[in-house]
Amino acid sequence: MSYERRRGYGGGFKPCPVETGKEYEVDITETSRQGEGIARIQGFVIFVANAKPRDHVKIRITRIGRRAANAEIVK
Repeated sequence: MSYERRRGYGGGFKPCPVETGKEYEVDITETSRQGEGIARIQGFVIFVANAKPRDHVKIRITRIGRRAANAEIVK
């Protein structure tokens, strides 16, 4: 598995545990202020559109930022 190196995740240079375009299975644990579901992979925050807490979904990463990523649910 290759990792993208991102500054900011965990306060320094650490490998980002997700890659743009890859699919992952996650549990949604919270809801963001904007109403998106929040999942975590190795502590890295992922915002998932149209997801609710207690959902177990397969997602595709659409964007990776310094501290979080965005994803969509794979149908």
